[in-house]
Amino acid sequence: MTQTQSDPPARRGNAFRPYLWGGAALLLSVPLIAMQFTDEVDWDLFDFIVMGLLLGGACGAYELGTRLSGHWAYRGGFAVAILGGFLMTWVNLAVGIVGNENNPVNLLFFAILVVGAIAAPLGRFRARGMARAMYATAIAQGLVTAYIAIAGHGYTFVLAGFFIAVWLCAAHLFLRADEDAARAGAGD
Repeated sequence: MTQTQSDPPARRGNAFRPYLWGGAALLLSVPLIAMQFTDEVDWDLFDFIVMGLLLGGACGAYELGTRLSGHWAYRGGFAVAILGGFLMTWVNLAVGIVGNENNPVNLLFFAILVVGAIAAPLGRFRARGMARAMYATAIAQGLVTAYIAIAGHGYTFVLAGFFIAVWLCAAHLFLRADEDAARAGAGD
């Protein structure tokens, strides 16, 4: 079957798929290997299940992003957003961002991720909508940071700045994808 003018452009497959899933498997195996050589790493089955779910969810979400658009900036924005969400969740579950992992204030960081997870489908996963979702996530990060600072929980602004920069970087990449699509539609 040949592609006609009314058919959507063919999307390129995800060339990074083997590296993505292979890297996730390698990352999951690191604690298992480390446990053979040191007592400092002590994971149980639950730890491996949680990390496996986190890695699988992150890789699966990136797969979704590659299916939604073949544009490099869109895929890059998706990758940056997923990586940021993964890192925030990992740190929060492992040691906690504020105090330790049992501090209830840490639940606010999951709320930040929920903002992005709700805003992305509201924007129909289109580049401009995804940029808005990332701006909303950055604002949520700033509001949580302000609350924690006012409440005196001892949260580091360096870490907050890092995550705000992650969300803004993803937003910038999504906007780039939107601008390139607009230029292509205008015939430039």
